[in-house]
Amino acid sequence: MNPELIHIRQTGRLGRITLDRPRALNALNMDMITRISACLHAWRHDPTIETVLLDSTSPRAFCAGGDIRAIRARLEHGDFAGAMEPFRSSYRLASLLAGYPKPVVSFMDGIAMGGGIGLGGHVRYRIVTERACLAMPETAIALTPDAGGSYLLSRAPGLSGLRLGLTGGRMDATAALDAGFADRQAHSGTLGELADALAHQPAVRVMDSLPPCPALPCGPDTAAIAPVYGAPDMPELLRRLHAHPADWARADMAAMRNASPFSLCVTFAAYHAARALPDLDRVLEQEFRLICHLQRRPDFAEGVRARLIDKDNTPRWTPESIAAVSTLDVAACLHDPIAFSLDLPVCDPESC
Repeated sequence: MNPELIHIRQTGRLGRITLDRPRALNALNMDMITRISACLHAWRHDPTIETVLLDSTSPRAFCAGGDIRAIRARLEHGDFAGAMEPFRSSYRLASLLAGYPKPVVSFMDGIAMGGGIGLGGHVRYRIVTERACLAMPETAIALTPDAGGSYLLSRAPGLSGLRLGLTGGRMDATAALDAGFADRQAHSGTLGELADALAHQPAVRVMDSLPPCPALPCGPDTAAIAPVYGAPDMPELLRRLHAHPADWARADMAAMRNASPFSLCVTFAAYHAARALPDLDRVLEQEFRLICHLQRRPDFAEGVRARLIDKDNTPRWTPESIAAVSTLDVAACLHDPIAFSLDLPVCDPESC
């Protein structure tokens, strides 16, 4: 375990967990997940800790997600259980953070994607800055929005969450606030002052003192995308998108052409299923089942190869088109049992 990847310290009332893996954009590996979880359990009953802060040493990224390269390497060696453990642990961490009895604040400054949303997107106070870039880009590597991302997407206004999940669309601070991925905006230059204030004042008082920030330009509103994204299935959605004259429709088509057709169909089905689920834990269980099934398909290894290893950006998907995707195979991802469990909710070790 490399302790330098995370700095854990207490200042006044504040317990601070700072990611420090800048070359990997703070991608979470198992050691980091384990240390964060252990720290949160230790601070749960510590009377000197009133607030927890999650932040980063890097201005480029809060957390770019999980260590996907390491996961692919385990799959190449036939270690499926080992490949799934980072997902299982990060989902349990997301649930732990969402239900934490003390206020948790995240500074999502810079990139926050995938597992970074799982880390910073379910806490009580979620701060974004003018440098924020939030996204759930999993379909580009043949996965589906996870780490509780599909929970947030399914609760976003109108069908905007479906669009973000299918396209992997990037959100600036304003878009993240509109979509429900963040609560407040602060200028990046004030984060140090905010951390100092959290060390000496209740989190609610510090958060309420934040001044309003100017809005940034947004994309099409929910009414504009509804006729397209209200389609009953992916083939019809693509037909409507292709026929739409707007620039945003052409951009969405281009984004989806780069994604795994099977993952797009799974994401469409998962989004609608998540809307009917009552809470984050139920959605996390659904996501974990989906990821377990998707990891066994060839597209994941191919997507990681094309996007992150060879970087030729020419993945060969199986199947190659939306029309060739089996609805039965998509349904099997959603409903067929798996050999692992998240065992949610995460219990307090002292009461287990």
